[in-house]
Amino acid sequence: MTEMKATEDLLAACQSGDSEALQLLFEKHQRRVYSIALNFFGGDGETAKDATQQVFLKLFVKIGQFRNDSEFTTWLYRIVVNTCIDEQRKQKRFFPLAELIGMREPRVKKTQEEKIERRELSDEVQSAVADLKPKLRLPILLKYVEGLSYDEIANVLEISSGTVASRLNRGHKALAKKLGHLREG
Repeated sequence: MTEMKATEDLLAACQSGDSEALQLLFEKHQRRVYSIALNFFGGDGETAKDATQQVFLKLFVKIGQFRNDSEFTTWLYRIVVNTCIDEQRKQKRFFPLAELIGMREPRVKKTQEEKIERRELSDEVQSAVADLKPKLRLPILLKYVEGLSYDEIANVLEISSGTVASRLNRGHKALAKKLGHLREG
């Protein structure tokens, strides 16, 4: 059975209310959804977990609305993108109390210097990506984390391929500016 046929069968079972099929769908896409959310929120695992839960709640409620007009993953990415943007809007309305009073969790230092440097570099890059405006951040994440083509990104974000190229270019420039000091070191 081909992958496409297997996915179609799984979706049909989900749409008919098969709880085992819903569980399989969740297991198949959970890591991918979490990865996008984690990168969107700059490595904030708790917020990414919350967003992932929201995505699958929405997915399970709306699975009957999927009409095979596009690939399932495109439809799923659209839900992920919208959920992350909605969650970010909610967060902007509230001040993070732990950050205000300086009670952030201490980072556990690893024993090997290379691992520490690599993690710091990763954190810095993740932070720079998280600081981008969503319209620049999302194409970057979909391209480099998920490996989507320009056309796939255009479908997910409901924009033209030319706009994808433009936003990726602007995102690259913004990241180069924010992370330029890393080249010097």
